Amino acid sequence: MFDTGKTHIGDSPIDRRAGARLQGAGCFVADVRLTEPLHVSFVRSHLAHGRITSVETEIAGDVEGVCAVHVGGDVDVARALSVNEVLPLAWRPDFPILAQDHVGGLGQPIAAVLAESAASALDGAEAVVVELEEMAPPDLPPVAQKRWRTGDPEAVFEEAAFVVEAKIQHPRLFPAAMETRGIAVEWAADGLTIWLSTQTPHRARSEFASILGIDPERLHVIASDVGGAFGMKGSVYPEEVFAVWAALRHERSVRWIATRGEDMLSATQGRGLTSRGRLAVASDGTFLALSAQVEAPLGAWLPNSGLVPAWNGARILPGPYAIETVDIETRAVVDGPGPMGIYRGAGRPEAACLMERLVELAAARLDRCALDLRIQNAHPSGALPVRTPTGNVLDTGDYPAALYQAAEVSGYARLLRDRRLARGEGRLFGLGAALYLEPSGEGFETARVTLQGDGRILVASGSSSQGHGRETAYAQIVADVFEVAPDRITVVQGDTRTCPAGIGAVASRGTAIGGSAVFAAAERVRARQLRGDVAPITEEVRYENEGQAWGYGVYVVAVEIDRETGVPDVQHVTCLDDAGRIVNPAFVEGQVRGGFAQGLGEALMEQVVYSDGQLLSGSLMDYALPRASDMPPLGLCKSETPTALNALGAKGVGEAGTIGAPAAILNAVLDALAPLGVAHLDMPLTPCKIWTAIHAAERENP
Repeated sequence: MFDTGKTHIGDSPIDRRAGARLQGAGCFVADVRLTEPLHVSFVRSHLAHGRITSVETEIAGDVEGVCAVHVGGDVDVARALSVNEVLPLAWRPDFPILAQDHVGGLGQPIAAVLAESAASALDGAEAVVVELEEMAPPDLPPVAQKRWRTGDPEAVFEEAAFVVEAKIQHPRLFPAAMETRGIAVEWAADGLTIWLSTQTPHRARSEFASILGIDPERLHVIASDVGGAFGMKGSVYPEEVFAVWAALRHERSVRWIATRGEDMLSATQGRGLTSRGRLAVASDGTFLALSAQVEAPLGAWLPNSGLVPAWNGARILPGPYAIETVDIETRAVVDGPGPMGIYRGAGRPEAACLMERLVELAAARLDRCALDLRIQNAHPSGALPVRTPTGNVLDTGDYPAALYQAAEVSGYARLLRDRRLARGEGRLFGLGAALYLEPSGEGFETARVTLQGDGRILVASGSSSQGHGRETAYAQIVADVFEVAPDRITVVQGDTRTCPAGIGAVASRGTAIGGSAVFAAAERVRARQLRGDVAPITEEVRYENEGQAWGYGVYVVAVEIDRETGVPDVQHVTCLDDAGRIVNPAFVEGQVRGGFAQGLGEALMEQVVYSDGQLLSGSLMDYALPRASDMPPLGLCKSETPTALNALGAKGVGEAGTIGAPAAILNAVLDALAPLGVAHLDMPLTPCKIWTAIHAAERENP
């Protein structure tokens, strides 16, 4: 375990190392200067399902500046994209670079135009004529499924005092990273240098090599500055593979920068899961058994981590509660016109929303305080580590203590009084809570630490960043090991040539695993220095954690709804998060605030909408992202329960807000509407949807 008396760990340095980049000095993919590049524009399908009857490219080839037009038959690939099989695959969807005989998704690339300028490429793409014959969606079996079953659920449900049921339909969400997808490929006779906006540069390099059947040593992938990702950039895309293929084919540099509209049409979306649950409850409030069915939609192709939401949305159940008897099933099915993948949280919010909604319904049935019912049924203090019915090991924590702390910090008793007074005045005031779990990533990360001759220290990390200031945290870790100031430490990452191979910025793994790798390598160098070795001294470590570390927390939300307009006003928020040992409190706060904003978006306003197979929310004029003015004040507090499963004792916190916020807000809004008899609404809880429910209830009960 990490143990130091120094002050860099747990401190919040004012000087953020990425600050200059955020002020215009960064290098994003669109900023990379290439040698006489060809620009790519894609011709995309206007149908979700259809047969390609013809593709006419002759006119496009005559457009000034156009160098080549390619269709599906031109692009030969050796293999498909690899998939993380967290669930057993029944079959694998195709991964077409350019569609050939048919299209299986709206916006799927059919042809690609290469030109001397982006404008010429766009003109050429508009001159390509595609004939499609619309087809009905194919009836396909589940891509993957799994079931966890313990005890005798049917008998327990039969004997229960009562059963509550819930269905949660999550909206499809657009990740909306500030930087769109983009790739810049510099061609040279001895290989390609590829700048890519990605969370996983080493994985991208191996995927490009595998799909195109080329030596990975010919590829150098760089993810310098990444303007956000949120899961959308965890996998390589057909458009990116085409850009690499085109550079090799034409022996020219190639650039593709997605427009915002292209991202909204063809980048992976998140959520969209449908969860159904039944909770068996004893007369004293004890939770006896849980039955749940999760269905996760997939698009025409399967991203590397595309099965993770279906997996997490089920295997995290029954969450932090001591329920021994379960029957939980999950299915991943091809359903919908757009590609689906991981999005910040990736199944964690879905599990929390279902479980926490069931808890609120049980509390209402018992006429009990919902926080008290959670305390009664959570794994008791001192019980962890414990193995759940789905086979996970909850490592460390004290869930009842977190609930008591959240009740005190939030002034829960006062909020209950406020609700009672508001309802006495006929106002729609609601109180909601959520007790959530956040499993961090597992597996390995790497780091190389070098003590240089001038006393400065170079850290090369195999993990990467999507804009969360990880360089600062890694410098703090190394500074404590060497007892030096952080400004003597340089951190590099996101470069397959200068950094050791790692997994990347996915699954809240950066500090817990990536930071542990940095710490372990630094300790080895420090030990050699103290033994008298002379600089330069280098140590490289491939660090693998001993299992997933499970962060957790409690969110408490109070909402008042305007009866005349249906507008929900989030009046109080308390966020209590336990992320284990905290390296940089300021970064943790930033992660919680950013995650809460995205969770608020899902709960109240965001939704990808299709109608008759066409995308209606295809721009930010039609897709409602939270604005600064939509964010309520957040009361932030923490507990720190270090884990023994990694060297730092750290747990993930990057997805905490996206997990706790939707469940707590959903519970608060439905609690506010409960006096009217409104028991169910699907997110997003828009004013129109709430107003309609209010007036429907008032008509039924005048």
